[in-house]
Amino acid sequence: MTNKNLTDNLHTPTFPMGYDQLKDYLPHRYPFLLVDKVLSAQLEDETASIHAFKNVTINEPFFVGHFPDNPIMPGVLILEAMAQTAGVLAFINEGVRAVDGYLFLFAGVEKLRFKRPVLPGDTLNLQASLTDKRRDIYKFVCTAKVDDKTVASANITLAKQSTSHLVEA
Repeated sequence: MTNKNLTDNLHTPTFPMGYDQLKDYLPHRYPFLLVDKVLSAQLEDETASIHAFKNVTINEPFFVGHFPDNPIMPGVLILEAMAQTAGVLAFINEGVRAVDGYLFLFAGVEKLRFKRPVLPGDTLNLQASLTDKRRDIYKFVCTAKVDDKTVASANITLAKQSTSHLVEA
């Protein structure tokens, strides 16, 4: 990791990044935190990429209804896992964290493809690469794999948002 932005920031992550660090970068919590560990992130010049994973167990709450006799991870949650992985990369790239008062909101998806089902016992390998950043808009190419076989891919757009305008009701 040679990105000046990353090495100069006070929140330099260490890898692998487990729950203790992830909870500072992602605002999600159980049962919606869909990244178990970030294995690595590379931030060099204009390129950035990240590798994370999600262990899919039969204990996931969505398997109760999707589908009781044939448990399959919902595609929208695979997409969310890819978006969360991209979000961690965006946070690291910006040198901020969710606990610092920022969010990266899901702003769009293009070229979404599902190729195979994800089943209990699978390890979902998640990868995201930053392809473009303009102002507070980030674009990523993301893939999800099981056993080196692509199960899903998408181009995901995230938007950086400060939470300072949010007030408790």
